[in-house]
Amino acid sequence: MRTVVQRVSSARVRVGEETVGEIGPGLVALVGVTHEDGPREIATTVRKIAELRIMSGETSVTDSGGAVLVVSQFTLHADIRKGRRPSWNAAAPGPVAEPVVDAVAEGLRERGLTVATGRFGADMAVDIHGDGPVTLIIDAPA
Repeated sequence: MRTVVQRVSSARVRVGEETVGEIGPGLVALVGVTHEDGPREIATTVRKIAELRIMSGETSVTDSGGAVLVVSQFTLHADIRKGRRPSWNAAAPGPVAEPVVDAVAEGLRERGLTVATGRFGADMAVDIHGDGPVTLIIDAPA
């Protein structure tokens, strides 16, 4: 599993004209799932997102009372080493990836965080108002 985490002052995800997820200060987590990802990768990703000390005052999103916007992002596993057309072979198909992304969001909620999400498989517009900028990549397991 690969997750890009960005600290934000606010963020939202829209599908068409409908806002399906929105947060104030916190983190956006773009989550890419592979065929092999399971409970171990989910637990590592949830722990890292919740505990990374990247918020103001070197606190975590949990400590700061921030929120997390979780958005599925299969393109994080694109292979662009050859040619001009990315290969998506490493990315898990929707029926495999969707429950994993849902489990990441649920794991964050279980830690007491406010979590918003995108809509899996939809053509989403993600508005990110970066804070810092602070952008990190989590490769799980790590």
